[in-house]
Amino acid sequence: MNTDITASVKPEYPVVDRNPPFTKVVGNFSALDYLRLSTISAVSVTVGYLSGIKPGIRGPSMVTGGLIGVMGGFMYAYQNSAGRLMGFFPNDAEVARYKYKL
Repeated sequence: MNTDITASVKPEYPVVDRNPPFTKVVGNFSALDYLRLSTISAVSVTVGYLSGIKPGIRGPSMVTGGLIGVMGGFMYAYQNSAGRLMGFFPNDAEVARYKYKL
């Protein structure tokens, strides 16, 4: 089975880094990525708290919801950041920042 995404889909925008390392992707997080991460986390904490009211386990339910939200928010932000670096999402800021490295 072919797992190389570049074989099936071609980038629509300029490619900054075809295979960015973890540190470069996390370092490329924008303010919007951090906003999304924190919003998803906050909503998950709230949902966890509210879902634990009836059985009387608000604390553990809130912590579990928060952990799920932080992981989900981080993965969403990571996906967006990596997609911009690889040219799958609009990346004008990244192209301007890394224009000498292209």
